[in-house]
Amino acid sequence: MKNKNEGKKMLESAQSIIKSTALSLGLDAFVIDKLIQPEMVHEFSFPVSMDDGSKRVFKGWRIQHNSVLGPYKGGIRFHQDTCREEVQALATLMSVKCAVVGIPYGGGKGGVMVNPKELSKSELERLSREYIKKIAHFIGQDKDVPAPDVNTNPTIMAWMHDEYEKVVGRKEPAVITGKPVERGGSLGRTSATGRGGVIVLKALLSKLNKSTTKNFVAFKTSELTVAVQGFGNVGYYFSKLAHELGLKIVSVSDSKGAVYVQDGLDPDATLNCKREKGTVAGCYCKGSVCDIKYGKSIEKNNILTLPVDILVPAALENVINKDNMKQIKAKIIVEMANGPITKEAYDYLSKKGVIIIPDVLANAGGVTVSYLEWVQGKQGYWWSEDEVNEKLKEIMEKAFDDVWKKSKNKNIPLKQAAFDVAIERIVKAME
Repeated sequence: MKNKNEGKKMLESAQSIIKSTALSLGLDAFVIDKLIQPEMVHEFSFPVSMDDGSKRVFKGWRIQHNSVLGPYKGGIRFHQDTCREEVQALATLMSVKCAVVGIPYGGGKGGVMVNPKELSKSELERLSREYIKKIAHFIGQDKDVPAPDVNTNPTIMAWMHDEYEKVVGRKEPAVITGKPVERGGSLGRTSATGRGGVIVLKALLSKLNKSTTKNFVAFKTSELTVAVQGFGNVGYYFSKLAHELGLKIVSVSDSKGAVYVQDGLDPDATLNCKREKGTVAGCYCKGSVCDIKYGKSIEKNNILTLPVDILVPAALENVINKDNMKQIKAKIIVEMANGPITKEAYDYLSKKGVIIIPDVLANAGGVTVSYLEWVQGKQGYWWSEDEVNEKLKEIMEKAFDDVWKKSKNKNIPLKQAAFDVAIERIVKAME
């Protein structure tokens, strides 16, 4: 759960790494200020009719951080703890993420302070439509392109898209991404974030296999063990695709529990079991069979300190922190969640030689396929799922390669290299 202080901390952390990167690149105070300050902050309140005939007022934001590389791009989150600082931090990181993967977007983010679980479906629809009415005149397919985020989904995007077209009085298929396929969404979007993470991990393993380091000697993919914290959409697709690659997924967790299967679990059978039980706890699934003899339940937070080769935090921010950083045993961490490692833990683990694939690269598959959906919407021509996946692979591999080269040339960790690459690209466009 976040509060205003958490959002403030997140914003300070994002601004701090941009500032230190900019200083290391020799940029002056004016340029640093332009990199940090958002171009536009829209803060507003709006009324929504409830099912019982009453009205409630909700607070919302759309923050447009930087547009030098292209239209603003970023999700809309519905959460009771959302605050301006958090939305600004996420908009700032979207500018970096889009620049890292080399797609022609700047960063934006939206949010409404609401617990959507407390609303009926019709109340949620009215809230979604009222929110988009407030921002309709400062978004557009060539200006600002929203998408889903925490607690928003293709259905909500379809409501928003429909309302936007009513307000502006014209068809505009590319203004919102993450829509249902039948409403102009893209095939491959559901698996995109998890798939992008696996593409980047595979690229890293390939590099490590070619250049032995003190932590790694030549290895077989099938010998590497993986723990995935957070078995939602991103965690499931990451597990499924990593499993298909030959990696051994030994543990997954959700908000209610975690399971450990020493010989490696089957992600599809585990997902089916989770749907039946409501949690992964008790889902010891090897092949298509789930049986207690294959594994054991563990406390959900203990998944982070398991003796695995690769740890994938795919749930919440700040889960790896000063309290557990010394117990982390993984040699590689793939940040599939936004900000899962605190600064203190990041510094400690980096010094220890742990390789961390940063969130601005690892989880950029989602925004990359959002970009592909935008391109399809603008040209009125849609690709097959295989074509979308192939384009995603091409973009993510090139992004990883750019970051890897920067990391090797400057002898800096991947996270610092990713920010270097992004800020150089943004600054070049500002000239």
